[in-house]
Amino acid sequence: MKKVYAGKIQDRDIIKESFLVREKITATARNGKPYLTIKLMDRTGEVEGRVWDRVEELSGCFEKDDFIQVQGKASLYLGKMQLVIQDLKKVDEAEVDLADYLPVAERSVEDMLAELRTQVGTLQTPCLRELMGVFLADEDFMQGYSSAPAAKAIHHVYLGGLLDHSLSVARLVDDICRHYPTVNRDMLLTGALLHDIGKVAELCYERAFGYTDEGKLLGHITIGFQMLDSKIAQVPDFPRDMAVLLKHLLLSHHGQYEYGSPKRPKTLEAIILNYLDDLDSKINGIQTHIQKDPDNDESWTGYHRIYDRYFYKSPAAASIQQPMPDEQVSSRSVAPAVPPVEPGPNTSSVQERRQPDGRRKNFNFTLGDQLRGKNLDLFTSDERDDK
Repeated sequence: MKKVYAGKIQDRDIIKESFLVREKITATARNGKPYLTIKLMDRTGEVEGRVWDRVEELSGCFEKDDFIQVQGKASLYLGKMQLVIQDLKKVDEAEVDLADYLPVAERSVEDMLAELRTQVGTLQTPCLRELMGVFLADEDFMQGYSSAPAAKAIHHVYLGGLLDHSLSVARLVDDICRHYPTVNRDMLLTGALLHDIGKVAELCYERAFGYTDEGKLLGHITIGFQMLDSKIAQVPDFPRDMAVLLKHLLLSHHGQYEYGSPKRPKTLEAIILNYLDDLDSKINGIQTHIQKDPDNDESWTGYHRIYDRYFYKSPAAASIQQPMPDEQVSSRSVAPAVPPVEPGPNTSSVQERRQPDGRRKNFNFTLGDQLRGKNLDLFTSDERDDK
């Protein structure tokens, strides 16, 4: 049974524990001697291992995606934990519990599937309810749908993450439809549950999370469209206009061409699905970044490359963000603390930064002036394939 986890390793700890190999890289040091860098992972995170001696011998014992037991000493190097490995051996897969090595959803699969069936039961449109029944009856699909992560690195990166994310977006649909009663709830709810179904084939998740060949060549939107078209064909007399609208939800849910969306949203339901999907993924990604930040006295997280910023993580802020159920939260103006200056090639001073086209961005303008005509998406192009 695994006792030492990557996220709990402390400086100077003596380690004898098994991990999953996410990466294996051989390089040459300045003195001309080879060394081995191994990225080791378990359900709590990753830690980098370095092998300086017997490199060729130990490297031949294992490959990427193998389980290995390492012996060594932990040390803090340039702010990151590192294991200096003296010895290692391959561990047979039959001896490990995969749940110890890959992150899993906090909720049980049974609980999430029960919620999924409840959501499907609320559909009032017969053909949409029947379509969802076809998906639920496909055991191979449901195995992947309830096991896959929602992305490789950005959000809901754990076993069951795809189902967890889809259900979260579905709950947001209910909130939106109470506020805007003219929205077609059945169409939007079906789109929320199906918008990312292509990820069951786009991502591989038996070991470390990554992309399949099909995923790299086609992407989850194309794969999901094909899956949806196939399932619609199994529903007798499925209305053609409803099929077109539902397919449009899948094809447009990334919102913009530059984010891999074959079509931009052109229905009210498609617009809403794009924003709800984006909102849920961002919130989960930010929460995960804050939770994984080192437990120290700093009020700000480390720099996040994708989000291009630091995040404030004080206990006071957490209490405001997560009020008790019986608390009445009122709107208020809170003057934010000044964060550290964020690094990057576009940084010039605290008062101004250059935009991608080289023009200076004046921080003396109002927020409305700064945002007018701008793309409000938080993500950079690095996230296009992992949203």
